[in-house]
Amino acid sequence: MKRSELREQVFKLLFRVEFNTPEEMNIQEDLFAETADEEMSASDVDYIKGRLEQVRDKLPEIDELINKESKGWDTARIGKVELAILRLAVFEIKFDDSIPTGVAINEAVELAKKFGQDGSSAFVNGVLAKFA
Repeated sequence: MKRSELREQVFKLLFRVEFNTPEEMNIQEDLFAETADEEMSASDVDYIKGRLEQVRDKLPEIDELINKESKGWDTARIGKVELAILRLAVFEIKFDDSIPTGVAINEAVELAKKFGQDGSSAFVNGVLAKFA
């Protein structure tokens, strides 16, 4: 899979974090790999699960950064799709030096266009611009 496709799969799995306990997420990860719409190699599945764990480990820090930069919107108020996108993008911007900030923002905006509501991409872009 291409990096953008892997990112989309990580986003889809990260979205489930809001609706499942940490214990249930292990089951969700296995279900996700078994029922994915796209065929994934073992290395793709390993990458997706690994990236999810990296993001989940940093969630308190990521949410704190989002709350600080999104004036008037905290993580409890942000839509779940947008929140998952922001969390992934902020992780890439702040904790993954291999991904340029502009790429992380652009990919997040594209995910918001594909999965979010009207205005999601502008909201995501506005919040992430503060990290650039």
